[in-house]
Amino acid sequence: MPEIPSFTFSNGYKMPTFGLGTYQSRPGEVEAAVMEAINLGYRHIDTAFFYQNEKEIGQAVQTKIKDGTVKREDLFITTKLWNNFHKESSVVPTCKKSLENLGLSYVDLYLVHWPFAFQEGGDLLPRKENGDLLMSDTDYLETWKGMEECARLGLTRSIGISNFNQDQITRLLSVAEIKPVNNQVEVNVNVNQKPLIEFCKKHNITITGYSPLGQPGNKAGIPTGLDNPVVIELSKKYNKTPAQIILRYVLQQGVAIIPKTVTPSRLKENMNIFDFSLTNEEMASIDKIGTGQRVARFGDARGHKYYPFD
Repeated sequence: MPEIPSFTFSNGYKMPTFGLGTYQSRPGEVEAAVMEAINLGYRHIDTAFFYQNEKEIGQAVQTKIKDGTVKREDLFITTKLWNNFHKESSVVPTCKKSLENLGLSYVDLYLVHWPFAFQEGGDLLPRKENGDLLMSDTDYLETWKGMEECARLGLTRSIGISNFNQDQITRLLSVAEIKPVNNQVEVNVNVNQKPLIEFCKKHNITITGYSPLGQPGNKAGIPTGLDNPVVIELSKKYNKTPAQIILRYVLQQGVAIIPKTVTPSRLKENMNIFDFSLTNEEMASIDKIGTGQRVARFGDARGHKYYPFD
């Protein structure tokens, strides 16, 4: 089992730099995948209210705690506040709902999933008759007050953000009483996020990179770099798979990674990246292949004033 390094947050808590992403992990698959991951040595599990798999992940975690594989404090669990619970008064109840789903008394990290808000209510993607999303202009600064309350109540050890850009972070930092410790964003070969990583580092905010492999088989047909000659050459040199080369590339930028898979062999493969390093020249050669294309654009929300990608 590889020794997985950790990042230390500005508040002193630690987060493993490698974990399991569970977005689009289907019901009936994710419980087995989380149990297998914990058996293999994964200690960082990432989910979200929006994924609708918190209950199943909670069951897997409870099983592994009960059978003695891990203690609760060995695990680092992240979940996220969805866009239609952005009003300050909705944040604590929604966090409590996630905890109830997970069967936990606290999470390690609670994130604001996106900076923009949807109409409040039970429909996670509320739409008008013409199909447009029903937006709300609730300010993420108001949302953050609710997040701070979650931290004060001990519902979460740390709070952070996801998909926020530099301007939005600057604006948040100007009023935050409890600072965000983490920003979870897409980081992969195409979107290497160097300026944002640098900016966050200056402000003591760690970065978690989601979709580090660029969602192979994505519907938009965006290249992932897995079949890029530079990556294939390096995979031969290091006797690693192209996926392992790319995961190592993202990790070596000082980013925690949460590759998603439910396949046992891939769970093992993704983790096996701590016994080699890429040189600065090799990192630079991978930098050059990026196209700038995001797989997570949330284009439906483009008209919102807090849409983060311009």
